[in-house]
Amino acid sequence: MGKLTFAIPTLLGVEGLTADELRRMKMENVRAENGRVFCEGEPKDIPRLNLRLRTGERVLILLGSFPAATFEELFEGTRKLPWERFIPDGGAFPVKGFSLNSALHSVPACQSIVKKAVATRLGKVYHRQTLPETGALYQIQFSIMKDVASLMLDTSGPGLYKRGYRAVGVTAPLRETLAAALVLLSGYRGKDPFCDPFCGSGTIAIEAALITKNRAPGLNRTFSAQKWSWLPSDTWVEAAGEAMDLEYDGTYDIWGGDIDPAAIQVAQGNAVKADVEDLVRFQVADARSFSRQEPYGRVVCNPPYGERLMEKQEAEVLYRDFGRAAFGLPTGWKLHILSSHTEFERTFGKPADKKRKLYNGMIKCDLFQYGGKKGKRS
Repeated sequence: MGKLTFAIPTLLGVEGLTADELRRMKMENVRAENGRVFCEGEPKDIPRLNLRLRTGERVLILLGSFPAATFEELFEGTRKLPWERFIPDGGAFPVKGFSLNSALHSVPACQSIVKKAVATRLGKVYHRQTLPETGALYQIQFSIMKDVASLMLDTSGPGLYKRGYRAVGVTAPLRETLAAALVLLSGYRGKDPFCDPFCGSGTIAIEAALITKNRAPGLNRTFSAQKWSWLPSDTWVEAAGEAMDLEYDGTYDIWGGDIDPAAIQVAQGNAVKADVEDLVRFQVADARSFSRQEPYGRVVCNPPYGERLMEKQEAEVLYRDFGRAAFGLPTGWKLHILSSHTEFERTFGKPADKKRKLYNGMIKCDLFQYGGKKGKRS
């Protein structure tokens, strides 16, 4: 099979973290663009990336990129790619994708052209008039940006944020991949207490536990490429074994609090599913009276944004009360608070020492960072 180029889509603002992850995994030629990171590797890296990436959204194999300002260019460029190297006779190959700032702006038309081009090539190789598509899934993805088409195969299936521990039917305001990014941006290393006073279903605290234990987040789920005929099953076994060998043992002070007892019950169940119930404590608690006595620690949280007017006013009162509690912490504590509220700093009671733009889905947010400096708070 030889060298492969991988494209890892990310949430906006997280690209640098994903690039760092890939470099730590010894991937080659890592480069970040807006919303995605590229690297090079071998087929055996498909399981490694899927199992271990914390901040990437999925793992795609990039088959090729080419100019595509017309349907003919899209068809010919797609047809010339070596699809038979990846999709066997009988493989199912649905197509999905998007187009931005390009002449070919109709996504359904582009889907149809890509599908026809791939079918034309595979039909010729496999000597078939019609392709059965009864086998494993080889999901094709395309992106057309500024009249350049990129064609990819999705190795992941459901997005990598679906770790397998979140309770079914519970909508959480934060993707696991973004929660992991917040923990990494906080610089948490497992030495000091880690607290989320708005824990909800426990996602941030659970990701903190997975990170400090160095447990691969994908060990409790399956991936599309596990059914691919050209990728031997023992590569998945080896990658899982390698990931488990990298885990640390230890005891950590990771705490999550929420005013809603039902949320705490869900969080505790999620921690069990993630195999970190021994590392995380959840309890019913009001963030407005949050306090800790230890000289150092981290608070990482995603308080309610208040999208509607009445909720916005309630959120501002909550931010003010939480700010009073948070600024009563010892001076060695660092606060990392994600919010889309445009008046967050004013209502919280203090300008942030640092801000970082992030996107929670399509919601533009800031990560407000406070404290951690030596001496008294300014």
